[in-house]
Amino acid sequence: MTTLPHRVLRALDRFNAAHPWDHNAHYHPWLLRQLPRRFDSALDVGSGSGDLARLLAERAGTVHGIDSDPRITAQAQELTPPATPVTFTTADALTEIPSDSYDVITCVAAIHHLPFTDALNVFRKHLAPGGTLVILGLSRPTTPGDHLLGAMASPLNATLGWLKNRGRAAPRPLSMTAMTRPADMAFPDIVRETQAVLPGARLRRRLFWRYTLVWHRR
Repeated sequence: MTTLPHRVLRALDRFNAAHPWDHNAHYHPWLLRQLPRRFDSALDVGSGSGDLARLLAERAGTVHGIDSDPRITAQAQELTPPATPVTFTTADALTEIPSDSYDVITCVAAIHHLPFTDALNVFRKHLAPGGTLVILGLSRPTTPGDHLLGAMASPLNATLGWLKNRGRAAPRPLSMTAMTRPADMAFPDIVRETQAVLPGARLRRRLFWRYTLVWHRR
């Protein structure tokens, strides 16, 4: 009996690997709903294959995507039509953001690759007055609420993977080939450090092992 949970987890891992889907892209519509209908400039930190940056370009005058991985950055540029007002640069998010200020800054599944408080301070520095910062992040599960959401997400994750792939095995989307690492901060610590840097920020736990952070600069 003691081996049953391990066997179930291994079976789920195999199933999910055969039916992959992008948990981050799942939240793109929600993220866009947090933003104005039109804005002049946007910065997408950890832009990966550029999916979100291209969506932002439908509302923005200019979009700049940065990522530390030159391979995925080059692929993002190749996937972007020349007329799209998006540029992609391989850059360090803490030290190599262009000195401009931005009306919108987004960071999807990337801030846990960075020193958290330092990253928030950099984003605040580059966000224009009246601008909006939206972060989709990962946290380390530590609380009963975290584990409950994880338990709820596991069957939903497998179901959505099967539905999105129409029941067929599929390769991972390009957006899922970027560099990854596990989250090391617990959600309560994320809330505490965020409120110290960005007073009034809204943070919420989400399904599929994610949380959201929204902050409007006055």
